[in-house]
Amino acid sequence: MTTDAERRARHARRRVRATAYGALLILVAATAHAQPPPGGGRGGRGGAAPPQRRQDYPVRPPGDPAAIERGKGVYGVNCQFCHGADTRGGDGGPSLLRSALVLADDHGELMAPVVRSGRPGMPKFTMTDEQIADIAAFVHTFRAAGYDESRMKPPSIVVGDAKAGEAFFQSKCASCHSASGDLRGLATRIPDPRLLQQTWLMPGTGGGRGAAPVVRVPPTTVVVTLPSGERVEGTLDRIDDFTVALTTADGTRRSFRTTGNTPKVEIRDPLQPHRELWRTYSDTDIHNVTAFLVTLK
Repeated sequence: MTTDAERRARHARRRVRATAYGALLILVAATAHAQPPPGGGRGGRGGAAPPQRRQDYPVRPPGDPAAIERGKGVYGVNCQFCHGADTRGGDGGPSLLRSALVLADDHGELMAPVVRSGRPGMPKFTMTDEQIADIAAFVHTFRAAGYDESRMKPPSIVVGDAKAGEAFFQSKCASCHSASGDLRGLATRIPDPRLLQQTWLMPGTGGGRGAAPVVRVPPTTVVVTLPSGERVEGTLDRIDDFTVALTTADGTRRSFRTTGNTPKVEIRDPLQPHRELWRTYSDTDIHNVTAFLVTLK
């Protein structure tokens, strides 16, 4: 038989368990109430709005003004003609404003491999860690948002000194081009100053995305001189560290395996003078030359 003492002890244990269970339910309910509802914190139908809006893009602290100014200069010379003055992209390159890589980058550590290795359509750049960090500091001054606050499109890009542009043209370009010869009437053929600027900076790409180039550029050719002395010339199809492939004038495709400097390979790129100038232009040079070219009507 169960004694009165045993029954009292059993009832006491039940009360302790009930009290503990009730406390657990209260804790669970409080924790669930504190958690944000499913769906990014917006709550269910009829639920209250979250107290703080989720940030879609990082809000960065102000950067070092000196680093930003240095980065602006390096970016302007090396990157602006493709990615635009406001990083939103130009006629030849993509926007950096909402690039996942750029958004995740802090001080250029994610940009550096791309800058140094290049990508299809983008050349390689030999830059120090400090230069890339400065570029990152400048690029990060443009904040991505749900509206066009980062757009800095001027009413006109013709803001340079035409006389200074003519002097630059005579010193850097006149060995291949002539204002009264092949470029005569250039501004009439290309009346849009932005398209004109893009065309002379990167000939063959001025048509914009999906459009034919304004200026047709001859293809890059290559001459392969074999150990026997035979010379094979044609349009360059592909070249890497191990192979060079070309198409001859009669349409024959040929490829050669290369080891070091054998066979001898000579590449003839009609745009090489332009490529050599890319890294020497300043913003002022670009504006001045454009201001000069728009007068060639």
